[in-house]
Parts: sequence; structure tokens; C-alpha cells
Amino acid sequence: MEKFASVAALLLLLSFPVAFSGHDYGQALSKSLLFFEAQRSGVLPRNQRVTWRSHSGLTDGKSSGVNLVGGYYDAGDNVKFGLPMAFTVTMMAWSVIEYGNQLAANGELGHSIDAIKWGTDYFIKAHPEPNVLYGEVGDGNTDHYCWQRPEEMTTDRKAYRIDPSNPGSDLAGETAAAMAAASIVFRRSNPAYSRLLLTHAYQLFDFADKYRGKYDSSITVARKYYGSVSGYNDELLWAAAWLYQASNNQFYLDYLGRNGDSMGGTGWSMTEFGWDVKYAGVQTLVAKFLMQGKAGRHTAVFQKFQQKADFFMCSLLGKGSRNIQKTPGGLIFRQRWNNMQFVTSASFLTTVYSDYLTSSRSNLRCSAGNVAPSQLLSFAKSQVDYILGDNPRATSYMVGYGNNFPQRVHHRGSSIVSYKVDRSFVTCRGGYATWFSRKGSDPNLLTGAIVGGPDAYDNFADRRDNYEQTEPATYNNAPLLGVLARLSSGHSGYSQLLPAAVPAPVVVRRPMPIRKPRVTSPVRASGPVAIVQKMTGSWVSKGRTYYRYSTTVINKSPRALKSLNLSIKNLYGPIWGLSRSGNSFGLPSWMHSLQSGKSLEFVYIHSTTPANVAVSSYTLA
Repeated sequence: MEKFASVAALLLLLSFPVAFSGHDYGQALSKSLLFFEAQRSGVLPRNQRVTWRSHSGLTDGKSSGVNLVGGYYDAGDNVKFGLPMAFTVTMMAWSVIEYGNQLAANGELGHSIDAIKWGTDYFIKAHPEPNVLYGEVGDGNTDHYCWQRPEEMTTDRKAYRIDPSNPGSDLAGETAAAMAAASIVFRRSNPAYSRLLLTHAYQLFDFADKYRGKYDSSITVARKYYGSVSGYNDELLWAAAWLYQASNNQFYLDYLGRNGDSMGGTGWSMTEFGWDVKYAGVQTLVAKFLMQGKAGRHTAVFQKFQQKADFFMCSLLGKGSRNIQKTPGGLIFRQRWNNMQFVTSASFLTTVYSDYLTSSRSNLRCSAGNVAPSQLLSFAKSQVDYILGDNPRATSYMVGYGNNFPQRVHHRGSSIVSYKVDRSFVTCRGGYATWFSRKGSDPNLLTGAIVGGPDAYDNFADRRDNYEQTEPATYNNAPLLGVLARLSSGHSGYSQLLPAAVPAPVVVRRPMPIRKPRVTSPVRASGPVAIVQKMTGSWVSKGRTYYRYSTTVINKSPRALKSLNLSIKNLYGPIWGLSRSGNSFGLPSWMHSLQSGKSLEFVYIHSTTPANVAVSSYTLA
């Protein structure tokens, strides 16, 4: 029977035009970040790149006496659901923590940080008191009754909250995890903001742990759409793991050691990871702590966490005692409705776990025998390649990538003519009659969106009413950032076990006049090398204004760039993303060359105008 199934699967694969490999992971990464800009709620910034969108949700929270403008719409509707939004931010932050250098090498670190901050700025507003957290704006029932652009929606925008009388440990715990993870991201570039996020994370964890309960018992309108099936124990462990990584506070490591057994961290053998069920993520993080030698007296408990992490990885590879289902084309399959969320989340975990094992010189232990870490990375690559078009339908499930991608996405904003093009009012039900029912392609391209994907047999119907397969979601895209960054940088090994929680930088003070810097400096070119700088953030500390600059080095030559040396003058603060030798700066140690058409991003901070960056020397391969 197994032999027959294998032959049938092979025949199915051969009967379709399959576009095999050679994918541009850097391009896919850039496109995937654009999707988050399309999902923004609130006042859009001047540097908004998805130009068919406009401001929306400008009175959110007003009826409750709180400012809840901002944040993200979760999918193809106009509701702001707190639980999946927080998971989205946690996974984006984890991507930056693990693969920040690789994101910078692709010129996307700044956009990734901006995407995280759009979420955390909202969470700060949504957490006005230590034991109060707003977890939803709008509700799915009234929102789904209408098909309208977010810029002119007429649906109810009621805000829903949790508090000591109406607890939600899962929601508060996931938001604590998001704030803690994001605090690591901003530790160097914006120390004051990082400390603020960590303060919120501490308070949210205490709230979640002290007043226990499922959030969908308090915010009942969320139950139909984002019900907490797994309960809240996984989020409490997940938040503790992130708080330990962010703070190095022994209390949170002890919390994991004391509660790992009773809260299911060492008991649940998982075959899924996502916005609801966090156990596999907790098990992966705790396994990292164990490999780092941080377990101490909790070693025995942490070893059980790692055994469960191994179980998850083995099940994905088909080498465990209980393996996850795959389609004939090789995509892991969990459920009909938005299966792709599990694909991208699992791919991220296998990617980081591969690097953890490689760094610790360990193999994956499966019931079928020991497995080299490289097989985990190869598995993640196979899933990403499937998403990008290497599948029986030769369809890219990322909108805007490749030549054959979904044209009729289940998404209100992309399916209705842009508010900037035609401001004729689209009524609640009229939107269904005029725009939802259209057979034509979406008027606005939802670039980078990962849709729900095919069924268990690799079948896919590109129809707007097929929400199970054509609706995108932010939590589909978020885990993919790290995977795409890792794959775009090749297969060279580097240690992922180095501490992520680094000290705040010491800014060198120099007696010089200060004037407000230009936001963007003109592009400077030296032969085939172009350099562009822009100021991406500023803050005041102890009466002094500091600026964060992002500098992009672009290889405009048709050949690879090697042995690049940069001269950086008038630099009065710390710098990241380059190797340094005396007064000369070069490519990062893990990056041997800059390929044609590619860019490298580095970041520095000081309290004055941009530094003078110039090319000293280079060679072409």
C-alpha cells in the first residue's frame, strides 16, 4: 500500500508543470514585509510603501476613553484581534533576534524593526494600567456581515478588555512575550524604548500569572474566530521563556523549571505550533537555554523540554513515532482552513533548531535514529520552495511573487478599488454585491501576502469566496521573515547560541555643535558601489537627542563584490552590521561577498548629523 501511494504521488507530481528552485529568497523577504504595511491600521506614516492604503480606524478606543489607534488587522477583515497580533509581533521579533545580520545583509532590517514597532506601539496603548489590557477592537460578527474598505468601514468598533475581574492569561501572556522579545530587538538601537517594553512585559506577565483564566471567556466575541483551545499554560511558559531571554532574570528560568511538568511543557508531544498552541515554541527556546549551559539545577527538567522539541522536529521530518501528515507534493498539512500558518511556523522552528544543534555540535535524536541538523534546514527550504512555486500546481502562494499567484484574495482592502482612486462610498452590503462577487483580479495587489494555501491533495481554487484557501494572515508571514533571511544567506554555519540579550551601547560624547540631521542623504556612488543613508529613529536621553541611522551599500556591478573596505568619518557612537579593523570597516565576518544587485545594511547611533561614509577599496570577483 505504501509503495502504491508513493508511485501515485510521483505520477501526480509529474503530471503538473513544476517550477523547480532557483528562488530569490531576498526578493521574497522584501515582498513579505510589504504585506505588514498593507495590514496597518491607524495613521499611516509618510514612508508608507503600500500606497493604495490610507488612514483607518482613527476613532478606535474613543468610546472606551482610551486611544487604540494603530496596530494591525489580522487577515482579510477589519478587526484588530489581540492574540494573533501579539503572536505575529513575537515571531517577527524572534526572526530579528536570530537573523538580524542576515536581514541587514538583505537591506530589510530597518523595515523589520518598523513592522515590530507598529505592533508594540499599539500594545503600549492597549495596556494603560498594569492589570488592564485591551484585546480586541471591533467584532467578527458585525465585521464579516460587511465588505468594506478599512478606510470607510461603518461596523461597530467597540473595544474589549481583560482585567482582574475578567482575566485572560493567554492574551496577557502572549502580549508579554511579544513585548519581551521586542525589547531585545530595540536594546541597541533605542534603549529607552527597550526598557519601556520590558516594563510592560513584566507587568503583563504578573497580571497573567496572578489572575488566571482564558481570555475568550472574558472577550467572548473572540471565541468564534480566535478561541483559546490550548488554554493559557503554554502562554505563561512562553512568556517566562521570553522574559528570561530578555532580562536574564533567574526568576523566569526558575519559573520554567518549577512549572515545566505541571503546565505541560515537558508533557505535551506536539505536531503543531501557532498563535494558539505555543508548546513547541517553548520547548525549542528551553532547549536553547539547555544547550547554552544555563539550565543549572533545572537540567533534568530542561532535558525533558528538549526531548519534546526533538519529537516535534522528528515528526516533521517523518522520522518520529507520530509523524505529521503531508500532501502528495510534500507540504505539511494540519487543517483545511489556512493550513499555511502551520507551515511557516514549523519552518521557522526547524530553521532555528537546525542552527542551535549545529552550534552545539549535536544531532537530532529521532526514534528512527540520529539526524544531522542540516536535514532540518533542508526541510524548511522544501516548505518555503513549495510556497514559492515548487509544487504540483506551479503556483506561488505568496501574492506578487513569481508569474502564477492568487489573483482573487479574500481581503477587503485589496479587492475594492483604492480609497485614493475612488472615494465613492462602498456600503456595508453593497461591497459584497459590487466587489466581493467580482470574477476579476483584485484592483490592489496585496504584495507579499501568504494565503491559506492548498488542501490535503495540493488542490487550490483561486476564488475570493474560498476564504479557507485565499485569505492571508499576518501570522502566516511573520515566521517566514527569519526563514527567508536565513535561506538568502546560504548554508554557512554560524553560532545562534550567543547571548541575544546584549548590553545597551555606550554613546561617546564629543563637544561639537548639534543640529537636526537630514532624514535622508543623497545616494553616493563610488564606481559600482552606491551608498544611501537615512535617519530611522530618534530619542532623548538625559537631555541629549540621539539618532539612529540606517546605511545601505548597494552592489551595482554585474559581478560579485569582494574585499570591500569603507571609510567612516565623523562617527561618534556604536555601529552594527560591519566588521572592523582599526579605522577601516568591511563586510561582516560571515559574509564573504556581496552579490550583484544585492545590498548590505548597517546601523549606527550618535547624536549629530550623518557620518561620512565612503568606499576606500574593493575587488570584483
